[in-house]
Amino acid sequence: MKEIIEYLKARYLSEKAQGIVEYALILAFVVAVATAITNGGGLRNKVAKVFTDVTRAFGK
Repeated sequence: MKEIIEYLKARYLSEKAQGIVEYALILAFVVAVATAITNGGGLRNKVAKVFTDVTRAFGK
């Protein structure tokens, strides 16, 4: 049993595994933001309004 626990520690607590977990978390965050922008019209409309306001402020 001790060998299995040591194997699992080495497998899942190594720096390589930590890097993979960090990459997965960043990817999940990017997907969540993209989903919020494309599906949640509120945020999408607010971002579009900011760009429209800036464009009007500079007269272009």
